[in-house]
Amino acid sequence: MIAGINLAKQSKQAAVSLAQKRFAHDLIVSPKTGRTIIKTGAGGRSSSNGHVVTVFGCTGFLGRYLVNRLARDGAHVIVPYRDEDDMRHLKVMGDLGKIVPMEIHLRNKESLEAAIRHSDTVYNLLGRDYETKNFSFADVHVEAAGVLAELSQKHDVERFIQVSAMNADIDSASRFLSTKAQGEELVRSIFPSATIVRPSFMYGQEDRFLARLAMSRGLSIRINGGNTKVRPVNVSDVAGAMNKMLEGSNTVGETFELVGDKEYTYRELLDFIKEITNLDIGDVNVPKPVASLIAKAMNLLPWQTLGADEIERMMIDDKLTGVKTFADLEMEPTSLELTGIQYLRRFRTNLYSDEPLKKGVVGKKKTFHTSYL
Repeated sequence: MIAGINLAKQSKQAAVSLAQKRFAHDLIVSPKTGRTIIKTGAGGRSSSNGHVVTVFGCTGFLGRYLVNRLARDGAHVIVPYRDEDDMRHLKVMGDLGKIVPMEIHLRNKESLEAAIRHSDTVYNLLGRDYETKNFSFADVHVEAAGVLAELSQKHDVERFIQVSAMNADIDSASRFLSTKAQGEELVRSIFPSATIVRPSFMYGQEDRFLARLAMSRGLSIRINGGNTKVRPVNVSDVAGAMNKMLEGSNTVGETFELVGDKEYTYRELLDFIKEITNLDIGDVNVPKPVASLIAKAMNLLPWQTLGADEIERMMIDDKLTGVKTFADLEMEPTSLELTGIQYLRRFRTNLYSDEPLKKGVVGKKKTFHTSYL
């Protein structure tokens, strides 16, 4: 009898020890809507941070990194998609039931509303590098952004985070950058507390920046003599910063320019790529009018290629305007020189193994140390 009582006490104590303790800091009350956000679990993908997040543009380059960060921290993530094949890789990024796919169309307002109505945060990563017969820059960067901001305001979404672009300017010669700036203004007029994110050219495993420079052998980007200055940023850093914005009160209504730790010219980037890959990168400079004509001709192909508007963007230097940066999020951007090998190794030629080890290559202004290669 006594043994049975002791066993019952031990079972009760074990059950109590397994029960989760709740604290005041586990409960967050939205100042805008009064909605409660309750955290459960010890943290991580099998826990819940209480947030329901919709990520438009989740099937793009930045989108997959952001969804991974959000789901890894325990958020329920709604992933709107147009093509089912494009979102399949996202389903395994979160625990069972944490990734919720929803089919949408940009011109079907009801489908967009269905993807937003249960969320407390909406990320808008929608964007196009080139125009098509179905969607222009204005359709995606301005009209769609305005509709998402309007629906988010209608359903009392707490946070709206809009991804723009570095150098966004209404008066820009680039239609891409001009419409991005128009989208910023429209979103802010509808959703004043929106956070605007302006990343520079992003690089990573599936990028269209370093990979394009390496694959083109430099011929398609020798625009402006290779002297255009850019500050490429690691896509993982941008995703990490945007994940921090989910709960960061100091990001509400702010604009962030997310750039890399150093400034490079295209010529210096090509020297860096050549050093790592041993590719034969030529020094042929293509005048802008000729490059634009070539780009327009290439756009007649059935697959996406370099657009004429991208040629225009390659003439514009990255310029910081004094808004917030990584430092305001207590982050430091990753160094391209230290991590570039991860993304460029696959472009190495067979001749690379025949070359003697080098300690460094001196460019016009920078030294790229290659002892880690």
